[in-house]
Amino acid sequence: MSTLKKDLNDFSTALRHFHSGLLELTRLEYEIRTKTKPNAFTLFHLVTQEPSFQWLRPLSGLMATLDEVTDAKAPLGSPQVRDLERAISELFSPLEPKYGEFRLEYGRFKSDARVRQTEKVWREKLLELRGKYLEGDLN
Repeated sequence: MSTLKKDLNDFSTALRHFHSGLLELTRLEYEIRTKTKPNAFTLFHLVTQEPSFQWLRPLSGLMATLDEVTDAKAPLGSPQVRDLERAISELFSPLEPKYGEFRLEYGRFKSDARVRQTEKVWREKLLELRGKYLEGDLN
């Protein structure tokens, strides 16, 4: 496995932990609101269909795209790291209106200890990717 592929997989794992923390908090809110505890199958259905979980879909989509990129046979390089950095920036940028719902809901949960810790990890991994693969790259 190439070094970049391993680094992207490490980033993907860190992002998955972040997503998992956000999903867990959303699930807990759902359980309190509905007084039900979904099993794994029902939770999958909720994540893909229930409006109260919809805000997580941009992050889920980003993770799926990242998995596709790292699983592809095409060579990996700085363009993929730039694309990843751009996608993450758009997701968290207040200037990007299509992700407003994500940012609003994330804002409600960002003070949770697990969310803070897992966010810190993926942000550090992103900085490592930037330093390792984009340092000196002007494009």
